[in-house]
Amino acid sequence: MKKTVLIPYEKLSKKAKKELDRRKRRDWGGISPVTRKPDNPRAYNRKKEKARSLDVEDPLRVFVDVV
Repeated sequence: MKKTVLIPYEKLSKKAKKELDRRKRRDWGGISPVTRKPDNPRAYNRKKEKARSLDVEDPLRVFVDVV
């Protein structure tokens, strides 16, 4: 029978600590660990303005599309 000896974490080698820490870590389950926050509704949004301008029927734009 093999006897298991428990070695304190502080006395483990750097390589052994690294392996032990790697095994203890968990997966993020497919989500990004980066902190996310909602966009500021009062801030200027170029993409939103561009989409809004494309929704409005501009007579000149129709003329350019036809030609």
